[in-house]
Amino acid sequence: MSSLRVLSNGVMWQPWSGVAFARARDERKPVLLALATAWCGSCHEMDRTSYSDPDIIALINDRFVAVRVDADDRPDISERYSLGGWPTTAFLTPEGEILTGGTFVPPDRLQAILLRVAEAFSSQPDRKTEVDHHPLTGDAPTPVSDHDLTMHIFAGFDEHHAGFGGEPRFPFPSPIRLALELFIESQDASFERIVVSSLDRMGWGGLYDSVDGGFFRYASTRDWRQPHVEKLLELNAVLTRLYLDAGEKLQIARFTERAADTIRYIQTWLADPVDGGWFGSQRADEAYYAAQTPEARRSMPAPPVARSLYADSNAAMVSTALTAARVFNDDGLREFAVKSLERVLIACYRPGGGVAHGYDGQPKTRGLLADQFAMADACLDVFDLTGNVVYEMMAEELGHYAVRMMWDDQHGGFFDRSRDDESSIGLLNQPLKPFVTNCEASRTLRRLAATSGESEFARVAGRTMDAMAAVAPAQGPLAAHYVLAMRAATAR
Repeated sequence: MSSLRVLSNGVMWQPWSGVAFARARDERKPVLLALATAWCGSCHEMDRTSYSDPDIIALINDRFVAVRVDADDRPDISERYSLGGWPTTAFLTPEGEILTGGTFVPPDRLQAILLRVAEAFSSQPDRKTEVDHHPLTGDAPTPVSDHDLTMHIFAGFDEHHAGFGGEPRFPFPSPIRLALELFIESQDASFERIVVSSLDRMGWGGLYDSVDGGFFRYASTRDWRQPHVEKLLELNAVLTRLYLDAGEKLQIARFTERAADTIRYIQTWLADPVDGGWFGSQRADEAYYAAQTPEARRSMPAPPVARSLYADSNAAMVSTALTAARVFNDDGLREFAVKSLERVLIACYRPGGGVAHGYDGQPKTRGLLADQFAMADACLDVFDLTGNVVYEMMAEELGHYAVRMMWDDQHGGFFDRSRDDESSIGLLNQPLKPFVTNCEASRTLRRLAATSGESEFARVAGRTMDAMAAVAPAQGPLAAHYVLAMRAATAR
């Protein structure tokens, strides 16, 4: 068992596994689950303070089984166990049920909480304390028409600061893309205003790094100020694609130029120039990003890049890079995109087993839904570019794998993960159908049906949208994914 332990600052962390939870049962101890990410500044601060305190280390190692999970490596665990963000500090039973928990806990509070949880569990090991986490299921709202849903989405547009959602302010690309499509179709100036004002506030406000380039993850305020300064590949890929499309369709040069600047950031900081592929994130560093000139930043160590390759975000970047290569007539970027797709496939694909979620010298986490359809979509993009049938065959294979392993034949729609995973512990046994991923899967299935001629893909796509219809109205700005998928279905 000791070979499975991971030593970090003295805490004897173990990976999420049946072995760790079996140990908790055998030793009648609660599990301390630490959910963290490589890019999260607060996660590193908790490592530096709370998890480096000698008294806390001794208490954890003596009274708990400590399990640490990288939320980027295991989004399925993060989706079910995150208690409001990262870091998550969760206390579990040996069966994987949540006892209690929260997010960042400073040393003075953590020691008291550890003692309270350990004592409560010791006295009543079979009784749960107060659970405070988001529900995974609920009553489905009544479906609404696509027109009413579209109006509901745009009712959430911020007339003063642009964008969608409350505070903190996240850059939601899907309602902006929907507005762009509707403007091109109708020439309704209200849709154009949504697109232009949102892209202006996102691209020339606190969310964008004007020195190194690239978008931060989100802003703390409605007016796009006080950004959280981590940078994620997937968000930058999706936003770059949106700026490229808006610049081209609206003939607004500044959007195209902002996309070019973001591509330069991605290729400079996140791309692997030798082997291809893009790394997942660059860590938040408040002091570094507070420096507003290149000269000031050169005197400081740059925030580190987490050098894992993730299938879903690399797939999004492949498609973005191909679009950018066309817009800028850049053969080198086009070749790099194809090379990157091939690298991730070679590293992560297993015949009959789909693509693994990540790669850092070895493949990590198989059987996640988002990876299969994201990579299938990227393969279809490269097939459209090259005409090489191998890419089309790979897209079909990934689609078949997802249908075989994650499809709900009774109610329609896809579960987020394969159910034959040996790490299915606790809440991982609860089925979860991710709304956005199902909508995107439906669009890819329509492409597969059109390309391959297999009508079964179209049937599954239709049933997927039927399954998402009832829950779409509750998704806020993300409901735009549903409307976009329905529009794509009727356009074919």
